[in-house]
Amino acid sequence: MRVLNAWCEDHFHTVDPHVNAKGIHVWPFDPSFPVDVRYLTNGRTPNVRMNRHDYFEVLYLMSGTAKLRVQDRFLDFHPGDLSIVGSTLYHRLEPSENVRFRVAALFFLPEVIMGDGGPDSIEYLTPFLLQDAQFPHIIPAQTGIPSKIAELMLSIHNELPSNAPLARLAAKTYLKTILLLLAQRHSSYPGTVRIFERQQRALAHLQPLFCYVESHYADQIRVGNAAKICRMSVSHFMDFFKKSTGQSFIYYLNSYRVERAQELLANTDFALAEIGQMVGFCDQSYFGMVFRRLIGMTPSGYRKQYCKDGDEAASIPASKPPVKVVPSVGPPNRTMLGFGRNQSTQNVALSALSNSL
Repeated sequence: MRVLNAWCEDHFHTVDPHVNAKGIHVWPFDPSFPVDVRYLTNGRTPNVRMNRHDYFEVLYLMSGTAKLRVQDRFLDFHPGDLSIVGSTLYHRLEPSENVRFRVAALFFLPEVIMGDGGPDSIEYLTPFLLQDAQFPHIIPAQTGIPSKIAELMLSIHNELPSNAPLARLAAKTYLKTILLLLAQRHSSYPGTVRIFERQQRALAHLQPLFCYVESHYADQIRVGNAAKICRMSVSHFMDFFKKSTGQSFIYYLNSYRVERAQELLANTDFALAEIGQMVGFCDQSYFGMVFRRLIGMTPSGYRKQYCKDGDEAASIPASKPPVKVVPSVGPPNRTMLGFGRNQSTQNVALSALSNSL
């Protein structure tokens, strides 16, 4: 690809700040045209947290090697390969040890395509809706498809920001060409729209628990408590949560608590032991162990690297811990395909896809 090294942004610092406490990546799209192309590279930074997102994602590995983790699957990602991920699967890109990668990333909300209102609009999105536990997320370089799509991604990048009508039309045309290539590639995949519906229902079933954790993360939360909130037996809950999110409940809870700890470490002068207790870790050594395992550095190391004033954290009154502000993204009424509150619109879209398969 004709991509300059200077274009590449740091993968962790570009992506991870937009992963909120629920593990949802909220990207700051241009509300008038929610399509973006970024060129990313990894440095000596931790892995981006496991996350999912409302938008659809296409990645092209320009150089280096990595693993694409989708739920509990680890997929080899080689130079020239392409990956696609929909909106219901927790995932992240994990670099191989001591290997720098460069990746081109295409993010877009489905309403860009559905907004045209044409009868065939839904067909463009089928590969992103049919992603079950065996879905082939990686398209190998030798198929020739990834290189074609990489060039189209570069063309989209060159049209952004698409302020002029002609630039927007060009970017959307390139995007539709990408989606057509992907739809043709996966046309024989034996999935159905019920896969997408089932994944959406599973995540909806867990929403009361996500809300509870958000309000009570500092309290003692046992697996039995979580199972009760979801009205399941402990064994069924543990299996259901793992299949729905790709991680155990304990891993999710620890990740949430560590994320809150990161905010406090970077923005307050509370002692490390205080912060551990404030986010739900009663034992400081356990807090340090979990933090290092998830972030790749100790809490004190994180504070030194990320606090506002170097070694000294910004002082914030203890009565008002900082609240992370997540940038708003896209138009507020994202109703297509379950990305808003209009259930009837979602059902119409899903029915149209079901009838077309």
